[in-house]
Amino acid sequence: MRQWLNLLLTLLLSAALLNYVQPVTAQNYAFEVLRQEVDLYVNPDGTITLYYEIEFHNQPGASPIDFVDIGLPNDNYSLSNIKADIDGYPLSDIEPSPYVQPGIAIGLGARTIAPGRSGTLHITIEGIEGAIGESTLQLTEPYASIVFSPSWFDKAFVKGKTDYSVTIILPPGLTAEEPRYHKPSHNWPGSDEPYFNFDAQGRVYYTWRSTEANAYTQYIFGASFPARLVPAAAIVATPSPNPRSFQINEDLIGLLCCVGFVGILVAVVYAGYRSNQKRRMQYLPPKIAIEGHGIKRGLTAVEAAILMEQPVDKILTMILFSVLKKGAATVNQQQPLKIEVISPLPEGLQPYEVEFLDAMRLENPGKRQRKLQEMMVNLINAVSEKMRGFSRKETIAYYEGIVKKAWEQVKAAETPEVRALTYDEVMDWTMLDRRWEDQTREIFTSGPVFVPTWWGRYDPDFRRAAPAPPISSAPAPSGGSKTTINLPKLPGSDFAASMVRGVETFSASVIGNLTDFTGKITARTNPPPPPTSTSASRRGGGGGSCACACACACAGCACACAGGGR
Repeated sequence: MRQWLNLLLTLLLSAALLNYVQPVTAQNYAFEVLRQEVDLYVNPDGTITLYYEIEFHNQPGASPIDFVDIGLPNDNYSLSNIKADIDGYPLSDIEPSPYVQPGIAIGLGARTIAPGRSGTLHITIEGIEGAIGESTLQLTEPYASIVFSPSWFDKAFVKGKTDYSVTIILPPGLTAEEPRYHKPSHNWPGSDEPYFNFDAQGRVYYTWRSTEANAYTQYIFGASFPARLVPAAAIVATPSPNPRSFQINEDLIGLLCCVGFVGILVAVVYAGYRSNQKRRMQYLPPKIAIEGHGIKRGLTAVEAAILMEQPVDKILTMILFSVLKKGAATVNQQQPLKIEVISPLPEGLQPYEVEFLDAMRLENPGKRQRKLQEMMVNLINAVSEKMRGFSRKETIAYYEGIVKKAWEQVKAAETPEVRALTYDEVMDWTMLDRRWEDQTREIFTSGPVFVPTWWGRYDPDFRRAAPAPPISSAPAPSGGSKTTINLPKLPGSDFAASMVRGVETFSASVIGNLTDFTGKITARTNPPPPPTSTSASRRGGGGGSCACACACACAGCACACAGGGR
């Protein structure tokens, strides 16, 4: 019996090693992975959604990076559910990989990363089945488990250290006490204990991060959660065997495991880490919630929005409107958003407005996002400092009163002209209303709207097409003597839609995934405490990845994953 077992293991090992060998070519691949972010969503239907963000820097004199091969957990995926882009430019050349199986090959096409250049690859894969297993965790109810290793690259081609982060997002419906994380593999250079929080949908997530990691080493992560949160049919694997029952080298066991179950990459988003759960932790640091006394007056509408923890895309849109009104910028294109910054800048800009304009000058989407995140971190810290000694609760109530009065002024306007002037005057405060989009539609949907004088700087189509504005006489918003104003008109529905579209534009073309964008801010301004643990190129740049469905309850189980840099 032992001879048959040894023969079987030898055959399996030989088959695995065939997958492990990298094709030899005359190509000279040499690149760095400056940053690698991997997110894994466990969906309520028992599938997983994967997201990968990999920032490459190709070495001078090396071969161009024209394909990237990525391993997948199994064959239970569809190419139609895979999307990829590099630096914001969509990629359509996605096919099964000839080198990583199961896996995909992504052709960079015209966006091939030339020697000495950099590029950030984003990959999203939805609907992968068969990656969740039973857990051996002994609690009051059955648990399910996910264990996975992100894709890695051949050490012969990738150099240097990588800013490496991995996030596992569990299904909704968990309390803070129910889930368990697994300690990462022993070679993980970061902390064993992950950041822990709830996202905006109330989903528990764990994040491990290290700046001392690299992209050519395999790391293993995992988590367990109550099995009731996913369909029973989605839990496909049986508990992993007792590691003491086999006298086999741990690396060999891991390699054999991944012959059957290979690779997880993860998709999602985390940005707006604001939760309605009891233990939610939002992007404001805890010290701002320590109640002082009295109201902090004098905050700008944007600073008040930070205090109220408004969505980040709305806050950035408020700043956009503010710099447009002050004549500091002009929108040249709305989809995707492109802004021309006026030079020299006008006086009276807030520090965050100057940082915002500096970010919007950057053409590289990744660098622009990071600059905007840095601006938000600085703004949050500034508001936190201003609130020192004041009552957050009383201050929010004070600014909510300002918002209510602003809407009352707009609704009380007797003519469309006065309504337009009043709205322009108080617009930044009305945006603090969480029903701002609905209120704007309700007020301006019917009849013509006399748009603000700065509207042409916001809407390039209107700027090019609008005839000379008619002259209308109307009283000033504060009443009293009449003043002559030049206000162009728009159909009310067009005006309302364009206002609301401003927020959508920021999310779609500048921020990207709102949850992911906001999460990177939260990690710096309000990192959550960890809970207690229960225990590149097609011919040289591609990597192996591993997602074992063989149900581990802790990192010490026998189902450690292994594969090889392809």
